[in-house]
Amino acid sequence: MPPRSDSDNVGFLVADVTRLLRAEMDRRITAAGLELNPGDARTLSHAARCGSVRQNLLAERIGVEAMTVSSSLDRLEVLGLIERQADSVDRRAKLVHVTQAGEAMLESMQPLAAGLGAEAAKGIAPADWQRFLDTLKHVRANLTAARDQLRKENAAA
Repeated sequence: MPPRSDSDNVGFLVADVTRLLRAEMDRRITAAGLELNPGDARTLSHAARCGSVRQNLLAERIGVEAMTVSSSLDRLEVLGLIERQADSVDRRAKLVHVTQAGEAMLESMQPLAAGLGAEAAKGIAPADWQRFLDTLKHVRANLTAARDQLRKENAAA
């Protein structure tokens, strides 16, 4: 009999929680009647988190194809929530900037995210929740460092 996969390992647990959080946030964005579809809201949130960022790096950060993020940015630009400007280092590249209107939209989404966070933390002591968040940040830092080290080694090869 082939070995069974452990559905409670860290990868499955993080993926399941991520899927559930994303689906619920998408539902809340839709229910709130914002001008954005959930994918565009994610793109706007990531753009704000990254600051001035190239489109291709934003796509990588979100985990989608460059064409997907480009379409989303087109819609966000029409709504006046982002601007794209030529990169002074590489004129072929575009930098994404969140506008004041985009910042206002993000502020209107903040209560939705806060409510979801409160729902996720229900029944968990505040100190335990904070320790959980701190642990996730540490895991993220470990994985980012490992990825960066591998890229560095591959570039040297």
